[in-house]
Amino acid sequence: QVQLLESGGGLVQAGGSLRLSCTASGSILSINTMGWYRQAPGKQRELVAGITSGGIRNYADSVKGRFTISRDNAENTVYLQMNSLKPEDTAVYYCYADVTVVGIRYWGQGTQVTVSS
Repeated sequence: QVQLLESGGGLVQAGGSLRLSCTASGSILSINTMGWYRQAPGKQRELVAGITSGGIRNYADSVKGRFTISRDNAENTVYLQMNSLKPEDTAVYYCYADVTVVGIRYWGQGTQVTVSS
Protein backbone atom coordinates (compact mmCIF):
# COMPACT_ATOMS: atom_id res chain seq x y z
CA GLN A 1 0.00 0.00 0.00
CA VAL A 2 1.06 3.53 -0.79
CA GLN A 3 -0.43 6.68 0.70
CA LEU A 4 -0.06 10.05 -1.02
CA LEU A 5 -0.41 13.40 0.73
CA GLU A 6 -0.69 16.51 -1.41
CA SER A 7 -0.29 20.16 -0.54
CA GLY A 8 0.24 23.52 -2.18
CA GLY A 9 -2.97 24.29 -4.03
CA GLY A 10 -4.77 27.59 -3.75
CA LEU A 11 -5.98 30.71 -5.50
CA VAL A 12 -3.65 32.74 -7.68
CA GLN A 13 -4.00 35.42 -10.33
CA ALA A 14 -3.23 34.73 -13.95
CA GLY A 15 0.51 34.91 -14.55
CA GLY A 16 1.29 33.82 -11.02
CA SER A 17 2.96 30.70 -9.68
CA LEU A 18 2.20 27.82 -7.35
CA ARG A 19 4.12 24.77 -6.26
CA LEU A 20 2.40 21.50 -5.49
CA SER A 21 3.96 18.82 -3.34
CA CYS A 22 3.08 15.16 -2.92
CA THR A 23 4.74 12.92 -0.35
CA ALA A 24 4.44 9.16 -0.47
CA SER A 25 4.43 6.82 2.51
CA GLY A 26 3.98 3.09 2.94
CA SER A 27 5.51 0.71 0.39
CA ILE A 28 7.58 3.47 -1.17
CA LEU A 29 10.43 1.30 -2.39
CA SER A 30 8.13 -0.19 -4.99
CA ILE A 31 7.17 3.13 -6.60
CA ASN A 32 8.28 3.78 -10.16
CA THR A 33 6.61 6.75 -11.82
CA MET A 34 5.01 9.60 -9.90
CA GLY A 35 3.23 12.61 -11.27
CA TRP A 36 0.14 14.73 -11.57
CA TYR A 37 -3.19 14.63 -13.31
CA ARG A 38 -5.83 17.32 -13.24
CA GLN A 39 -9.58 17.46 -13.69
CA ALA A 40 -11.53 20.59 -14.46
CA PRO A 41 -15.32 20.77 -13.95
CA GLY A 42 -17.14 18.89 -16.68
CA LYS A 43 -13.93 17.54 -18.20
CA GLN A 44 -12.05 14.28 -18.10
CA ARG A 45 -9.02 13.81 -15.93
CA GLU A 46 -5.87 14.52 -17.94
CA LEU A 47 -2.18 13.90 -17.43
CA VAL A 48 -0.19 17.00 -16.54
CA ALA A 49 3.29 15.60 -15.94
CA GLY A 50 5.09 12.48 -14.79
CA ILE A 51 8.59 11.55 -13.69
CA THR A 52 10.19 8.15 -13.33
CA SER A 53 12.41 7.07 -10.46
CA GLY A 54 15.32 7.60 -12.86
CA GLY A 55 14.30 11.20 -13.59
CA ILE A 56 12.72 10.84 -17.04
CA ARG A 57 10.00 13.47 -17.40
CA ASN A 58 6.99 13.89 -19.63
CA TYR A 59 4.55 16.78 -19.90
CA ALA A 60 1.22 17.58 -21.46
CA ASP A 61 1.67 19.91 -24.42
CA SER A 62 -0.52 22.50 -22.71
CA VAL A 63 1.94 22.95 -19.83
CA LYS A 64 5.32 22.55 -21.54
CA GLY A 65 7.56 25.51 -20.83
CA ARG A 66 5.43 26.63 -17.89
CA PHE A 67 5.36 23.67 -15.48
CA THR A 68 8.31 21.73 -14.11
CA ILE A 69 8.09 18.38 -12.37
CA SER A 70 10.82 17.25 -10.01
CA ARG A 71 11.34 14.48 -7.54
CA ASP A 72 13.26 13.98 -4.33
CA ASN A 73 13.66 10.23 -3.94
CA ALA A 74 15.23 10.61 -0.49
CA GLU A 75 12.13 12.48 0.72
CA ASN A 76 9.70 10.38 -1.36
CA THR A 77 8.24 13.59 -2.69
CA VAL A 78 7.29 14.85 -6.11
CA TYR A 79 6.86 18.54 -6.88
CA LEU A 80 5.07 20.45 -9.59
CA GLN A 81 6.25 24.00 -10.08
CA MET A 82 3.61 25.89 -12.02
CA ASN A 83 4.54 29.25 -13.54
CA SER A 84 2.69 31.61 -15.85
CA LEU A 85 -0.58 30.15 -14.71
CA LYS A 86 -3.66 30.63 -16.87
CA PRO A 87 -7.37 30.48 -15.98
CA GLU A 88 -7.59 27.26 -18.00
CA ASP A 89 -5.19 25.64 -15.53
CA THR A 90 -7.97 25.78 -12.94
CA ALA A 91 -8.69 22.23 -11.82
CA VAL A 92 -8.32 19.72 -9.04
CA TYR A 93 -4.80 18.35 -9.25
CA TYR A 94 -4.24 14.73 -8.29
CA CYS A 95 -0.93 13.16 -7.45
CA TYR A 96 -0.35 9.58 -8.56
CA ALA A 97 2.22 6.87 -7.95
CA ASP A 98 2.68 3.74 -10.03
CA VAL A 99 3.79 0.46 -8.55
CA THR A 100 4.55 -1.24 -11.84
CA VAL A 101 5.52 -4.62 -10.40
CA VAL A 102 1.90 -5.20 -9.39
CA GLY A 103 0.27 -2.88 -11.91
CA ILE A 104 -1.39 -0.57 -9.38
CA ARG A 105 -1.75 3.20 -9.57
CA TYR A 106 -2.32 5.01 -6.30
CA TRP A 107 -3.99 8.43 -6.07
CA GLY A 108 -3.86 11.35 -3.72
CA GLN A 109 -6.99 13.09 -2.48
CA GLY A 110 -6.59 16.04 -4.83
CA THR A 111 -5.81 19.69 -4.29
CA GLN A 112 -7.69 22.61 -5.82
CA VAL A 113 -5.87 25.10 -8.01
CA THR A 114 -7.85 28.16 -9.05
CA VAL A 115 -6.43 30.79 -11.41
CA SER A 116 -8.36 34.03 -11.63
CA SER A 117 -8.26 36.25 -14.70
